[in-house]
Amino acid sequence: MPEPQTLLDASLIAALFHVVVSPIAALHALMFKRDSRAAFGWIALCLLLPIAGPVLYLLLGINRIRRRARRLELPGLRIGFERGRARSAETRASPGLEASLRSIERIGARLSGHELAGGNSVTPLHNGDEAYPAMLEAIGEAARTVFLSTYIFDTDAAGRGIIEALEAAHRRGVDVRVIIDGIGQYYSWPRARKLFRRAGIRSALFLPPSLLPPRLSMNLRNHHKILVVDGHSAFTGGLNIGQRHVLGNTPERHAVADIHFRLAGPAALQLESQFLRSWEFITGQREAPAPVSPVRQGRLPCRALSDGPDEDMDQITRLLSATIAEARRSILIMTPYFLPPRELVGAIQAASLRGVQVMLVLPEKNNLPYVHWATRNMLWELLYQDVEVYYQPPPFAHTKLFVVDDKYALIGSSNWDSRSLRLNFELQVEVFGAEFAEQMGAIVRRAANVGRRVTLAEVDDRSLPVRLRDSLCWLFSPYL
Repeated sequence: MPEPQTLLDASLIAALFHVVVSPIAALHALMFKRDSRAAFGWIALCLLLPIAGPVLYLLLGINRIRRRARRLELPGLRIGFERGRARSAETRASPGLEASLRSIERIGARLSGHELAGGNSVTPLHNGDEAYPAMLEAIGEAARTVFLSTYIFDTDAAGRGIIEALEAAHRRGVDVRVIIDGIGQYYSWPRARKLFRRAGIRSALFLPPSLLPPRLSMNLRNHHKILVVDGHSAFTGGLNIGQRHVLGNTPERHAVADIHFRLAGPAALQLESQFLRSWEFITGQREAPAPVSPVRQGRLPCRALSDGPDEDMDQITRLLSATIAEARRSILIMTPYFLPPRELVGAIQAASLRGVQVMLVLPEKNNLPYVHWATRNMLWELLYQDVEVYYQPPPFAHTKLFVVDDKYALIGSSNWDSRSLRLNFELQVEVFGAEFAEQMGAIVRRAANVGRRVTLAEVDDRSLPVRLRDSLCWLFSPYL
């Protein structure tokens, strides 16, 4: 049993820690948090929860954006990015956009380090049923390079198939590199990186958690989904690697529906450059492959755009806000998680007030129930302005689509929530062209037609316990 004096000393140390450290942490939150709700929440936590409050703020709340930006500006860390920018400029070749798209094109040009690259084809691949065979085929045909980045890499049947294909490419002398997120690696056992090491494949973890030395960046995640083969063919979208994405004819209970995309053409080099940025950031190694000549494989103008807690901070939020303001007829949004910042809510409301049809399609059953509850608490703001909101039935839809006027589409990895738009490193691809945008718009509308429309009355008629639960989850939305 501890001595009374020992307990007294421990209490004095804890009290001293709280008196000194808590106000410092609260002051830091007050000065550096951009969202007033987040600042207020962290200040209250630091002041009212002794020891644990400041520790949680240190681990999860400190704004490391400027530090991260400085690190990404190191000379070696921009080689891949500049390489992709220069190549895409060579292949722009006046995509010939119609007048209604030129202002949207200028938005992406100002935000992205890439020029618009013409001459691409973009093919939607539904679920792992279509995506994984296409990825395996591309890896099997690789002659020079295979670069793969993913958030989750399960080592189940789907994951093992990808690993075997990468190992075969490596034995052929192909430069194979893999990036897995430091937290995403824990979704499966055995961990994929162990299998890569065994196969002799070079792999790297993005900001893995560490105790010695302590790493306080566990909230910053790499959410990229990139596969680039030989600089000519690329895959991106929302699909992680795992058997849960293979639905077949009878989807399992925890199946996850999604759409991935195969991009062939000069824009594949832009995705390659994004991979190289991450690789250089993680490893410190400047290893750009030999240049290749861009090959036009279609008619679509495309551009990659990155976002993250670095110099690219808030790029996707700005792109969405500005593009919504340019919409004239329709805005179609499909996302699994919808807790957007206030500027996006205001942009959507303003578009609806202008007479633009705004359609939002969400999953009826979410794999993160608390996000679904928080979203439901704020839907009235959109429904009140005649925004059409639909719930699509299971399986859980992880698809991310944004379509404007059936002429412009945005595809990639980001969701419409604080984690994606503020904390994750994300990648989006702009696709200009009516044929592709209409195809994506048809997917969104079809999902709405098979689902059910959410009404303002439904949201208003929630019982008091349900409203309290939803409101409480919404209160924590900046941290979800």
